[in-house]
Amino acid sequence: MTERTEREAAIGTAVDRLVTAADRQEPCAPVRDVLGTVDIDGAYQVQRRLTALRLTGGAVVSGRKIGLTSPAVQQQLGVDQPDFGVLFADMDVTAYPEVPMSRLLQPKAEAEIAFVLAADLDGDDISPADVRAAVACAAPALEIVDSRVAGWDITITDTVADNASSGLYVLGETRLPLDAFEPRAATMRMFLDGVLVSEGSGAACLGDPLTALLWLARTARAYGEPLRAGQVVLSGALGPMVGVSPGETVVAEISALGTVSATFSEKDAS
Repeated sequence: MTERTEREAAIGTAVDRLVTAADRQEPCAPVRDVLGTVDIDGAYQVQRRLTALRLTGGAVVSGRKIGLTSPAVQQQLGVDQPDFGVLFADMDVTAYPEVPMSRLLQPKAEAEIAFVLAADLDGDDISPADVRAAVACAAPALEIVDSRVAGWDITITDTVADNASSGLYVLGETRLPLDAFEPRAATMRMFLDGVLVSEGSGAACLGDPLTALLWLARTARAYGEPLRAGQVVLSGALGPMVGVSPGETVVAEISALGTVSATFSEKDAS
């Protein structure tokens, strides 16, 4: 078997493993045993194949998420660079009275700034000014990250392959244009059942959430899948992620943007 054929087989094995874990709602072994820990492009190939399967099944892309932007989260997971994943419309549970735990395996909550795009970001040399001009508004967000890999035992290739450990997301009501809100200056506090469990700031997200958005815009275009007008981008955690259990309520306060909250259902809720 040639090296190329071996790599293709490894990518196929990783896809099958992650699909099975999602379908059976049973966490699987890390996929780095077949992908290795340095082939990030191969991991993104797994992610793209999983995305294609979802699209074939009728899913609709609603945006992207940036992961591993906070030093605290990088330290928690033992990685040293950001990644990105695809958001689908059915991941948006903002309108739900409760977050359906039946759709999650090992959920953790992160408080983030979400950007809604008013323009495509598909130019040859995307600049910070291009990114700022493309943002229609910012909103407070909770990303409920999840992992199909048992025990969150992940490296960068595991999480990239697993759609950047995406789960669900909730957006708060506030929408502010960037001339009324500076993401880098934001402060965040997150509470679990009224207890402060996470703190952070916009500066904790790659130095500035707009810097994270710039990184994503350039990276997504390089992979041939540029960001589009109307999409939502979750720009990355402003502080440490926190595990959540059935029946618990998470509330995040992000200065100027206000609050965003989510109550998690019992596991057997529909």
